[in-house]
This record gives sequence, C-alpha cells and structure tokens, in this order.
Amino acid sequence: MDVAEFVGQSRVLVVAGKGGVGKTTVAATLARLAAETGARVVLVDLEGRPGLPRCFGHPDPLGYEPVPLLAAGPGGGEVVGRRITPDEALVEYLVEHGLKRVSRRLVSSGALEIVATAIPGIRDVLVLGKVKQLERQGLADLLVVDAPATGHAMTFLSSAEGLLDAARGGPVRTQAAEVVELLSDPRRCQVVLVTVPEEMPVNEVVEAAYALEDRVGVALAPVVVNGCVQAPPGLAVDPAEAAAAAGRSLSAAQLEALGAAAAFERRRAELQDAQLRRLRQELPLPCLELPELPVDQIGPEALGQLVEALAEELAALPESPGSPVGAGDATRRASGGSSA
Repeated sequence: MDVAEFVGQSRVLVVAGKGGVGKTTVAATLARLAAETGARVVLVDLEGRPGLPRCFGHPDPLGYEPVPLLAAGPGGGEVVGRRITPDEALVEYLVEHGLKRVSRRLVSSGALEIVATAIPGIRDVLVLGKVKQLERQGLADLLVVDAPATGHAMTFLSSAEGLLDAARGGPVRTQAAEVVELLSDPRRCQVVLVTVPEEMPVNEVVEAAYALEDRVGVALAPVVVNGCVQAPPGLAVDPAEAAAAAGRSLSAAQLEALGAAAAFERRRAELQDAQLRRLRQELPLPCLELPELPVDQIGPEALGQLVEALAEELAALPESPGSPVGAGDATRRASGGSSA
C-alpha cells in the first residue's frame, strides 16, 4: 500500500489503546507520516498530554488555539496541534450561536458540571462535535485524534449514539446525529487501535475491536503493534564458542551471564511472536509493527525513526481494495458469513 493512499483513506483517524502502549506516540507518528506525504494535519489532544508536543520538540502543553508543531515542508505538509476540551468547545458553540454572555456565565458559574451530570455523554459529544466541525471546514487534509485509553474511548465514541436514542429533538440531538454520521462513514473516520505484543494488551485490543464494531459501527484501520523487539543475531550461539571464535578468553561467570542473557532474549522473542500470531488469528486486520526504541522520551529524532518504520510497514501491505476494511468486514470474510 502506498503511504499517501493510506493517509488519504479517511479524513479523521482516532487513535485508541490501553494506557501505556504508546498510543500518544503512535498518534504523533501518524501525524508526521501524513505531513511527509504533503498533507496538512491537525493533531488533536484531548487530555493535555505533554508527550504529544514533545514528540515534535515543542516544550509547552497544547492549548485550544492551534500551535504549529511541524512547519510546512517542500511538499506543503505540516502538523498543527491543539487541545479540545468540553468547556472550550461549548463556549465556542454558544458564541457562534449568538450566546456569548451566556457562555461566560455558564463557565464561570461551573454550570457545565451540572449539565454534564444531567445529560450523560454530553461532554464527549461536545468534543466530537468540534472534531466534526474541523473535518467539515476542510482546513486540514487529516485530523489525528489522540483519544482516551480504550476503557474511556469506548464511552467516548458511543456517547453520541446514546444521546441520539435519548434526545427527541433540539440542538443536542442534531449534534449527536451529525457525530454518529461522522463515525459511521469510513471515508470520513476510522479508528487506529494500538497495542504492544503482550498478553493483556492483546486481549484488550481484540475486545475493543469487536466492541467498537458492535456498539459504534466505526471502521477500523490496521492495528499498530508498538514496542516490538528485534532479537539480535547470534542468540543461539554458545557463548564459549563465540568467545573462542573471536579469540577472547572469558571467565566461567561471564560465560554464564552471557548464556542467561541470551536465553532471556530468546524467550522474550518467542513470547512476542506468540502474541503477534494470536493477534492475527483472533483479529483479522492488518498489523503494523513499530520497534521498541532505546530512549526514555520520544523526541523529533526518535519520532523520525518511527515514521520511517511505519512507512516500511505500510509499503508491505497489499493495495487497498478501494474501501477501508473494518473489523466487521474482516470478521465476515474470516467466518464465511455475517458477523453478529
């Protein structure tokens, strides 16, 4: 698959995954990858994570106003970052509808908390409504949304459907209906699930994929498997033989330590491969593997390495059949019938 083809499949990519799997890093990687194909990208932060702007060498947390994270290159691609919160999204909505004074009082009095309690899911719909507005404005070629961890992400993405069922009319129902329309159109929105090659995260990403299909009906892009370890060559070679071949003399303690280290790395690689096989068996979606990097924090240089790795993984995928493949489509093909 051509990288530009992948980037152009949908106008919104929602990146979700279990906490600690590198979801924010993957969101930044996707944004920069898209920019390098010439796309104008808006990278949306929902939780004020400092790691997101840090990936681009930007020291400060993102705010509601757009901030350049990656300047436009020769191809015209760029990344602009911004944070969207329910309070700011509501204020902007009210101001646009001629209720500027009301918006100020609502925020200063803390009434938004009362509204959120009275109308479950309204906070998420406000945020998704702003994402929908940005997508409709067409000021960017792609929006990459760093979503909450999968537990909250499920509520986040299904909130509009719940409000649509509960509200009989009015602006709340209209907003919810438009958000549902966005999420259900694979040409406009897809979800990128992120995991690491370990048992619990793989379990969670498989469950999340089918839950998103059943409860939200959103299309799923390829799954990103972050933190994959590349086993160094020569792990099966006996340390004593390797030392002799290199003309080195090692003590018994050193040989024992080397043997234990090699056994540990072999076992780690075996466990990783087993989880990758299980993921591909249980979730028939393409998997994109990103390497584990020996750094404490992801900055621009490390992000560039991940972008290069992701581009290589995408290039190895078969060409798109013409429409995004969701979990439901993949499940139906795997089972030979219709999914539940």
